[in-house]
Amino acid sequence: MKRGCVAAAALLVGFAATGCQTDSSTGESAATSAAQPPVAAPTVAAPTVVATELEVPWGIALLPDGAAVIAERDSGIIRRLQPNGDVTEVGEVPEVAARGESGLLGLAVSPAYTSDQTIFAYLTTDEDNRVVAVRYDGRSLGEPVPILTGIPAGSIHDGGRIAFGPDGKLYVTTGEAGDRPLAQDPSSLGGKILRINPDGTIPPDNPLSGSPVWSLGHRNVQGITWDDAGRLWATEFGANTWDEVNLIRPGANYGWPEVEGQADEAEFVDPVVQWPTDEASPSGVAYLDGSLWVAALRGERLWRIPVGGDGSLGEPQSLFAEEYGRLRTVVATPDGVLWFSTSNRDGRGLPAESDDRILAVRPSA
Repeated sequence: MKRGCVAAAALLVGFAATGCQTDSSTGESAATSAAQPPVAAPTVAAPTVVATELEVPWGIALLPDGAAVIAERDSGIIRRLQPNGDVTEVGEVPEVAARGESGLLGLAVSPAYTSDQTIFAYLTTDEDNRVVAVRYDGRSLGEPVPILTGIPAGSIHDGGRIAFGPDGKLYVTTGEAGDRPLAQDPSSLGGKILRINPDGTIPPDNPLSGSPVWSLGHRNVQGITWDDAGRLWATEFGANTWDEVNLIRPGANYGWPEVEGQADEAEFVDPVVQWPTDEASPSGVAYLDGSLWVAALRGERLWRIPVGGDGSLGEPQSLFAEEYGRLRTVVATPDGVLWFSTSNRDGRGLPAESDDRILAVRPSA
């Protein structure tokens, strides 16, 4: 058992550290905070189907014309989803070496796409995980140009989410590829959140001079998003006990593998929310309508977590539990709709003949 304490109702919410005491009746730790009243689930209509017959759709990125590009992890294929729902193949990204959790993962569209027609992809090769820039004119893919290489790769814990922040920088999430000490090694790109310029150079205001490392001590981050105040949030897979939502601060250390979940140790930043691993295994996350929306793989549900104006988080609320299988990616569209994708064709969800799909729902006010 890793260090950390079990929070009330198996859940920790808020920035304040929660004291722990031993519950002699169970032999486990229990939080000393007062019991909270039940929170009503949000009113959300049943999802509609946006796209079907996909195979492990991992990255989804929106284009300015209302279309989207979708990365299929195992095939290495990028597909285009038209506004009318038609799905077509754009092309196969070369050198993708898919094995286990690795392959063609995150996608991001350049903020200057209308002029540079560039998309970015995170992928696994035989040598490493890397980020490449690819010209996409709306019809076909150009030759990928590596802009960040040397990220540790393995069959597990490859991270893979990429997204442009409000500052115009490209943020990249990585895992420790099963080599735990890498997460605490500032010279390694594994177990980190990285921040680079769109051309791959390192911003001069990064915490470590000459390094793309933005934060460290991560096990496997697969989701990042920003709220209206510009705060960066990340979802992280735990090992045996706690999955996490973290508020990311530049240069901060989030503890893995020294701690998992809340630890109340000064050198590490505690998660703002934690779940038992069977309720979450959180992958993608998006921000919309004042809430974080988290896709859960093992938990097979969509979590809604209200965000206060001061950055405090409300009680997480479970939606669509066990209705659609494993959920991987969440995207918020400009017109206020959430897209979320299933990940059931990777051998751990529904039968192989079941297709993966993208579903859409519009949260209520």
